[in-house]
Formats: sequence, structure tokens, C-alpha cells
Amino acid sequence: MDQAHQASPLRERLIDAGVDLVLAEGSASLGLREIARRAGVSHGAPRRYFPTHHALLSAIARRGFTELAARFTTATEGSGTPRDQLRSLADAFLDYAAVYGGMFELMFRHDLLDSEVHASDADAPGPRLREATLPLFARLVELVTEDRAQRTEHGTGPSDDSAPPPVLTAAALWTNLHGIAVLRANGSLGLALPEAGEAPDPLVTAALDAHLGRADA
Repeated sequence: MDQAHQASPLRERLIDAGVDLVLAEGSASLGLREIARRAGVSHGAPRRYFPTHHALLSAIARRGFTELAARFTTATEGSGTPRDQLRSLADAFLDYAAVYGGMFELMFRHDLLDSEVHASDADAPGPRLREATLPLFARLVELVTEDRAQRTEHGTGPSDDSAPPPVLTAAALWTNLHGIAVLRANGSLGLALPEAGEAPDPLVTAALDAHLGRADA
């Protein structure tokens, strides 16, 4: 067995400890010493597998994106129109943010997403953290494209000349959903709305209508 494979179980244990910690106590709790303590190793052990604190945080955050991607798949794998699937995807995104707020905050930290130095480590080659968002966003673009094609076919969608590219519409919708998640988390919306996860969520309806056009138009 080579050195990388020997290192793998402890490396995963450190990530597991970090995941448990962020879910229980939030992203601010993710100190190297506390993660090491929870993993049952010396405080210097994480440096053997993660050259920087950022590298370990990025590995923990990638677990969050893996879980969110699985939720996206589950939410959109059933039957229904592209619009129905977009609503299910949006509901899954907001529900995840509401239930796993600490992990959600960690996943979208700019210093982790944008880091070219700390996003990976030699013992665990893989995509940069921002690249972990790409499959999720690609699914959103795909559904926006399908919804537009369906609405155009039925004569209810925008003309090709007036509509922005699907990727731009998807980016605007993604931004809108992320903003809703953050504002809900810190209580800044100031609106009497159903709790996240209740259906139909009026903010999801408003976001879809704003970016895709009214469903009943």
C-alpha cells in the first residue's frame, strides 16, 4: 500500500470531524486544534495531510457540495415540467441552506472559492472548490434552457432576440436564490412568509416568475 492510501483513512477522519463540527457549531468553530481534537489526533497531525488551514476547510466544504448535488439530483429526477423541476431545485437549495447554515456559509466563502493556493492539497488531488459548484450550476442552466424551449414552443416565452442567454438567466436566478438564503438566515427579509421548506414558497415563485416569466402567462 502506498503512502497516499495509508494517509487516506486519517485524512477522511479529519474531514469527518470538521463536517460534524461545522454542522454542530457553525463555520466559525473550525479551528485546526479543535478538528484535530475531535478526530483524536495531535494538533499538528492535520498539517501532514493539509498544507494549510484553507486546504482543510476546502475539503470540508466540498463535502457540502457533494451533499447539495445529491439533493439536486433527487429533487429533479422525477417527472414534471422543467419549471416544476426548477422549483424543486430551488426548494432543495433553500432548504439545505436553512437546515445546514454553517456548512452553507462555509461552502460559499469567497476566500475558499476564489483561492488558487489553498483550494486543494497534494495528498488529495481534485478540483478546486469553485469547480465543485459547476455541476450544480450546469443543471440549473440545463433546466432554464429546457423551460425556455418549452415556453417558446407553446408561444408563451420570450423571443430569441429579447431573451438573455440561458446561462445569464440561470446566473441571475442562482444569485437571487443565494440572496434569499442569506437574508433568511440573518433575519433581514422582514416579511411574514412561510418557513423555508414549506410549499409553495412565495419567494421561489417570485424568483422564477421574475427570471423565467410567469408560469401562467
